[in-house]
Amino acid sequence: MCGIALIISGVVIDLSSIFVDATSPKSRQEELVFSVDDLKATLRRRGPDSLGCKKVFLYSNTSTSLQEQELVSVTEDCISTSVNYRVELLFIGATLQLRGLNPILQPLQDSSKNILVYNGEIFGGIHVESDRNDAEVLMRTLEQCCSCNSNREATCLCKGSGRCSVVDVLSAIKGPWALSYWQDSSRTLWFGRDAFGRRSLLVHWPTVEDPQLLLSSVSPTSSVEQISDFEAQNGISKLNFWEELPCGIYSLSMDVSNLDGGFVGEVKKHEWTNPLLKELIKWERILVNPKSGVLHLSVSQSHEGQQNMHPTCSDMVSSESGPNQASVSVYVQKVLNALRKSVMQRSSLHTIFQAVACDRRQEELSPVAVLFSGGLDSMILAALLNECLDPKYDIDLLNVSFDGKFAPDRISAKAGVKELRRIAPLRRWKLVEIDADLSNLISETKHVMSLISPANTYMDLNIGIALWLAAGGDGWVYEGITINNDEDQQGVKYNSKSRIILVGSGADEQCAGYGRHRTKYRNGSWLGLHEEMKLDMQRIWKRNLGRDDRCCADNGKEARFPFLDEDVIRTLLDIPLWEIANLGQPSGTGDKKILREVAKILGLHEAAVLPKRAIQFGSRIARESNRKNFGSNRAANQASAGSVVIGKQNLT
Repeated sequence: MCGIALIISGVVIDLSSIFVDATSPKSRQEELVFSVDDLKATLRRRGPDSLGCKKVFLYSNTSTSLQEQELVSVTEDCISTSVNYRVELLFIGATLQLRGLNPILQPLQDSSKNILVYNGEIFGGIHVESDRNDAEVLMRTLEQCCSCNSNREATCLCKGSGRCSVVDVLSAIKGPWALSYWQDSSRTLWFGRDAFGRRSLLVHWPTVEDPQLLLSSVSPTSSVEQISDFEAQNGISKLNFWEELPCGIYSLSMDVSNLDGGFVGEVKKHEWTNPLLKELIKWERILVNPKSGVLHLSVSQSHEGQQNMHPTCSDMVSSESGPNQASVSVYVQKVLNALRKSVMQRSSLHTIFQAVACDRRQEELSPVAVLFSGGLDSMILAALLNECLDPKYDIDLLNVSFDGKFAPDRISAKAGVKELRRIAPLRRWKLVEIDADLSNLISETKHVMSLISPANTYMDLNIGIALWLAAGGDGWVYEGITINNDEDQQGVKYNSKSRIILVGSGADEQCAGYGRHRTKYRNGSWLGLHEEMKLDMQRIWKRNLGRDDRCCADNGKEARFPFLDEDVIRTLLDIPLWEIANLGQPSGTGDKKILREVAKILGLHEAAVLPKRAIQFGSRIARESNRKNFGSNRAANQASAGSVVIGKQNLT
């Protein structure tokens, strides 16, 4: 996990290829509404291991005529220069290093004067040796790319020569990423984020008021107040300053204007070149509507303990994990295998960089934690992590509550730990109980407001605070034997040092876990359900993942999303919709049906029947927020509090 940023000034940027009514504001010197030091400090929270920056200056060659002028680039380590007619690109990279044997410092620069700031993990598509760092491998791969496939050429002239384009390389990556890459040979800046938006990247497109192009993993901590003051003076809408960069690959090619010798650039968005990835983005399922009688057969078999709708030998496999289950469907086994592989890739210790020497014994380390409610998704992740992680390591289960031991998520978390200890008694499970009082989180609330930006509703804020506190891992662990109740256990103050946190995002979207899915099914049947799930998956980058990434990463932790692995998505799409969910059945049975069957194979029979409960409700922060900001839950419900935009007055 890293914090990356880029500030471009001194160039007139043409956005017409991505915005229909875009205008190109004239380049001029403009002060940022926040300082570069503020930006660095915010990024450093995401990447505490190292912080670096580099500047690229572009000059016009004054020895040639105006019509023939060309760009000359110079790279410096963040020092100032007074040369006129220049473009300035400031790259900033703060690193939380999780892979590789040797420490790295971003931005990376190669012998060809290319520069990379990278925030991501490569789990496939490009081979990364176990002792190498993802960013270093990607930098080496990009250096071999041709410079044809930029904005200057309609087609790549190197096709067939064995050289790939930048778009080809980025399209091949399996895993979450966001980056900025300067390709010096073509005078082209490349930037973007992965196809599902699992890593945050915010953008400020040039405007008349501020013609600079800005990219950042997160808005500066002080930006909420400063931008609010700035907008009041300049008539700028805060909502229009930062926005989530839509998923994709973008390029900005630099050139010298033949009119006045100034600098111009054109932003273009490129199509993914990986056909398998393009299929996932479309998110189309072949089998949506069950044939007559098929669904009834599937339900009947489910009641009998037989999960598959086609009870033939070729479609059934033995299950060694489930003692009360003679057989499971091929579909369920495929999902289990894909999830197991996904968790293994995200928790393999030989790829985790040991950046900080710890004074504790190795057996007491908890390198990977789980954002834990005790619900279906987090229980599956915990059980699979147990299979993938050496038994000598502890596993931290991070649980946040705004109502002490009475919050629904705290109750289910304690029950979940008991079930995990039953299936894995040799593992040391540590339930980290993180208690909070919303009325005491004044400065913290302002801080989280900057993290969730550009999201700005009470629902986003409630979720953001809960995620931020949970990822921080600062709570209590209760150890010992429970005799009568929890008060018989001894509490120990504990702060989780896990740098990787497994999060269940994507499970509800792909397996019909939301209440609106049931509504769509009821109103539009199977096709309506499919379309709603497709909509959820295609907007998850904007509604959820950027916000969640920023809130977790602010603690120097990396959120990883096993349910959003490319192979897991592909596996679930290949399965008939009625095997994924059957919303004609009650809550806790038909919703996320296939994941409930996976849980049973893992021995999680109690978790397999738990209903869906969102973190803002399970932790009870929504209730406390409603009382604080609206007076009561009833008043909040009447005002549809979750979607209400937070005004500046609410931050004080």
